[in-house]
Amino acid sequence: MPTPRPGKPVRGSTTGRPLMAAMDLFGRRWALRILWELRGGPLGARALLARCDGLSSSVLYQRLRELSSSGIIAPSADGYELTQLGTALRDALRPFDEWASTWAREQERADQEPAPGRPLPD
Repeated sequence: MPTPRPGKPVRGSTTGRPLMAAMDLFGRRWALRILWELRGGPLGARALLARCDGLSSSVLYQRLRELSSSGIIAPSADGYELTQLGTALRDALRPFDEWASTWAREQERADQEPAPGRPLPD
C-alpha cells in the first residue's frame, strides 16, 4: 500500500483531501504510537520496539519509511526524531488529547450511572 499523499486517492477519499490523506497515514497500525513515543526526543528502532509492546520490526520499519517520506520524522544521530512538521503535528494534537481526556471522564461517569429503567444494584 503506497504512502498516502495529499491530492492522490486515499482510504476514504477519492480526491485525496489533505486531511483525509493525513488521517489515512496516521490511521495505519502503530503510526500514532510511534509519533507519541518520539514526542520527547529522538529514539532508535530498538527503543521504539521496546516501548511498543507487540510491534513487529517489519511494521516498525514500514511506518518509519512512511513517516520519513512524509516529512514528519527524520533519521538522526540518535535514531529518529520529529521534524519541524512533526513537532507542529505534536502541538496540533494537544487539544485533541485534552478533548480525549474529557471524553474518557464522561464515559467513565456514564458507565457508573444506572441506565434509565434499569434498577440500581443492591
